[in-house]
Amino acid sequence: NTVEMPLIPVLAAMEQAGVSLDPAFLHGMSSELAVRLDELEREIHARAGHSFNINSTQQLSQVLFEELGLPTEGLRKTKAGFYSTAANVLEALQGSHPILDLILEHREVSKLKSTYVDALPTMVNPSTGRIHTSYNQAGAITGRIASSNPNLQNIPIRTELGRQVRRAFVAAPGHVFLAADYSQVELRVLAHISRDPALVEAF
Repeated sequence: NTVEMPLIPVLAAMEQAGVSLDPAFLHGMSSELAVRLDELEREIHARAGHSFNINSTQQLSQVLFEELGLPTEGLRKTKAGFYSTAANVLEALQGSHPILDLILEHREVSKLKSTYVDALPTMVNPSTGRIHTSYNQAGAITGRIASSNPNLQNIPIRTELGRQVRRAFVAAPGHVFLAADYSQVELRVLAHISRDPALVEAF
C-alpha cells in the first residue's frame, strides 16, 4: 500500500508516454552494419580458405578445430559431437588465430543489427510515433523493475558500436534525457539500517 501500489500509476504514465526514436538514424546504421557484415564474412572466408556458413555452429567448429587446428584442451563437445563455439570459448582462445577476432566482431555486429537496429523501428507506434515498452515492477527477483516488448533496459553500452544504438533515442523538443544512478545504494541502506561502525565509516 505504501510502496508498490502508488508506483502503478507512475509506471502506467511512463508506458503511455513512451520514448521517441529516430528511425532514419537506425536505417542509416543498418546499411553501414550490412556493409561491415559483408566485409567480415569475406575476411573470415579468406582466413578459412573457403566459404562456409558462419552462423552454423557445426560448420564453424569444423573450420576452427579440425581445419585450422585451434587448441581443444579442456573444451566440451556438444551433443552432436562438435566442439563448442560459444562466445566464452572463442574469447578464451583469442590470440591463437586472427580469425577469432573477426568471428566475434561478426557476432556482435549481427546481434546489434537484428536485435536493435532493425527491430526497434518496427516497434514504433504509428499513432504516437514513439516506442511504448511494458514495465513490470515485480519482474526481477531482486525487486528491480523489468522492461519488455521491447526491453529498453537492455540497450547496449559496453562497446562503441553498441553505444551508437542509444543515440537513436531522442528527447522531445525542449526536453533532455538525464542519466542518474545510485552509487552502492544497497550497501548504503544496509549501513543505515545496521549502523555497523565499519560500514558507516566506509561510506
